[in-house]
Amino acid sequence: MGKFDETIVALATPPGEAALHLIRLSGSQAEDIMNACFQTRSAAWLRGDVSVLCLGWFCDDGKRIDQIMAARMRGPASFTGENVVEISCHGGMVIVHRILDICCRCGARLAQPGEFSKRAFLNGKIDLVQAEAIIDLINAKNDLSADLALVQLGGAVSEAVKGLRGELLDIVASIEAHIDFPEEEVELVQADVLQTDLIRVRETMQEALRASRTGKIIREGIVTVIAGTPNVGKSSLLNALLGEERAIVTDIPGTTRDEIHESANLGGLLLHLIDTAGLRKSEDPIEILGIARSRKALEQADVVLFMLDATRKAVEKQERMLSEQEREVLVQYADKTIVLVNKTDLLYTDMRVEIAAKPVREAGYELTCIPFSVKARTGFDELKTELRKRFLDGFDMYRQPFLANERQIEAVRVGLAYVEKALGALGASVPFDLVSLDILRALEEVSLITGHEVREDVIERIFARFCIGK
Repeated sequence: MGKFDETIVALATPPGEAALHLIRLSGSQAEDIMNACFQTRSAAWLRGDVSVLCLGWFCDDGKRIDQIMAARMRGPASFTGENVVEISCHGGMVIVHRILDICCRCGARLAQPGEFSKRAFLNGKIDLVQAEAIIDLINAKNDLSADLALVQLGGAVSEAVKGLRGELLDIVASIEAHIDFPEEEVELVQADVLQTDLIRVRETMQEALRASRTGKIIREGIVTVIAGTPNVGKSSLLNALLGEERAIVTDIPGTTRDEIHESANLGGLLLHLIDTAGLRKSEDPIEILGIARSRKALEQADVVLFMLDATRKAVEKQERMLSEQEREVLVQYADKTIVLVNKTDLLYTDMRVEIAAKPVREAGYELTCIPFSVKARTGFDELKTELRKRFLDGFDMYRQPFLANERQIEAVRVGLAYVEKALGALGASVPFDLVSLDILRALEEVSLITGHEVREDVIERIFARFCIGK
């Protein structure tokens, strides 16, 4: 009996004390094992109905172990495509272990991590994108990431990849049929038509990569660095976003020496917050190390929440100004920076917006400036709106399915490089058989996303081009 012919069993709910637990059996012997251990008066179960849910007793050689609900689903109409039985038992771990032990003694073995989903993939019930979507749905941290996982699980992303893959398959098949079967009635490949087809594929892949940034951010969250000079309110902002006193807040400059990493949900977006050491000139070796880490975090950030103090004044000129460190960061990271001008609640004027933005505007930077007060809880709605605008503007996961993890994105990125190479070779009048090698590699990369085999599909496409009767 091969490895995937064996019947497997596992606890499908998290271990621990609970009201109920779910145990899943899958494989050719699942129903036989269950019948050997299950006592029920259900006529549907005893008749052998294909799909049924009923009450009964789980027994060990006639001795009752627990009263359970048993669900029977025969393959291929099941998650794994095999015969499946699910046991809903009471939630004590002693009961769970006894049922698992009895199932193993009757012919099952304990499943390996992910083996039920793996069997579903091997039996053609799901592809790799849908398998990854199951994990994403389980690990979702907010509504958006859960919805995105559901779209993937429903097959929308798979269909989009299937369309792209189909275009590449047609191109490869047309070239190989032209080369391998010149005497058959197949249409000759024209260089200009091939170029047009490849350009269309390139545009599709480029658009997929542009959109993938949104999908990846929804799934994994936004790396959000809180930066600014000492005592500007960075740690207070972190605490406010978290809703707890995570960072120490004092009037002493340089309190934060190392990065603090936490996650928060704001407006449906998952923020991976990094509170950094204040940016300033320092002679303290520990603070210098903290500032160096701050600069590294700025490089890796998706968005920088750069805080300014609306009340700060220069001693000599009595006017608000930016320090050298602030100017440097605002110039270098302008494209991903949102300026939060904090402590506007202390300004004795109604013209807070203009005054708060003045130091940035006068410096000549076109940045988004939000009048802000962590203490008075003002500016948070505006920040939420700005983040959604930056990362979700035009976003519609149902209209345009998104690649949502690095594996999928990298496959398209590498595939696009091969398409570009093929276009270059075509422009240099390289023979079609050599051009087709790069297109085939692009096809293989795209096929990695869903886990489809390439060679068999190419052969099918080739012979589909032949006349009926050939």
